[in-house]
Amino acid sequence: MPNIHPTAVVSPKAEIGTNVTVGPYSVVEDDVIIDSGTEIGPHCVVHRYVRLGADNQLHAQVVLGGLPQDVSFTGEESWLEIGDGNVFRENCTVHRSTRPDVPTRIGSRCYLMGYSHVAHDCQLGDEVVLTAYVGLSGHIEIGDKANLGGHVGTHQHIRIGTLSMVAGYTPVRKDVMPYCLLGGEPVRHYRLNAIGLRRAGIKGKRYSELEQAYRRLRQGEPAEHLQGTPEIELLRDWMLAPSKRGIYGFLQSQD
Repeated sequence: MPNIHPTAVVSPKAEIGTNVTVGPYSVVEDDVIIDSGTEIGPHCVVHRYVRLGADNQLHAQVVLGGLPQDVSFTGEESWLEIGDGNVFRENCTVHRSTRPDVPTRIGSRCYLMGYSHVAHDCQLGDEVVLTAYVGLSGHIEIGDKANLGGHVGTHQHIRIGTLSMVAGYTPVRKDVMPYCLLGGEPVRHYRLNAIGLRRAGIKGKRYSELEQAYRRLRQGEPAEHLQGTPEIELLRDWMLAPSKRGIYGFLQSQD
């Protein structure tokens, strides 16, 4: 049975799983699905059209499923889908999508720190970290295990690749390559995310081959020439995929 505080307001039209906790003064609206083991702290709001997986943690004043901040949105049904084991820290906000067919998505085991914001139609993979005050504009795609430093802001319609890391306070206006560190002024890729790659088990020969592929790209070799490990093939496919805003260049090179 769920544990719902007497001051919480939970719609009878919401589907609440076993061992779900809803804290004081929190609100769960109609058409919400919450799987088992999820903990909702005090003063949180889960708006309608949210699917929230198992074992998530919502700290105080988290708001999920708010209407998209898009002047063309007319109120039609659209969704926010969240996986399992995520942590949403205080005052984090995530908006539902603008389209009925494609929800805003957050994967599993992500960590969204205080005051971070995920706008409409964003697609986040697994184990993504948004540090405090990160602001994602609409239609952002973020790969697994990417890490965005504090106060990072993003332009709409960009991609941030798997296992990349963006330095705090960086204004991100173009795509960020997988496996790389991005920052500086002007903003550039400046090396591989060695620590993140090692933590992900990419080391030894796998790391050396990925580093060589990165150097070849930096020297101007076409991405379609890359082949080898799964990491290199992911990098190649990512580089060849369509980009709406372009891809950042390398330190001491021209875009």
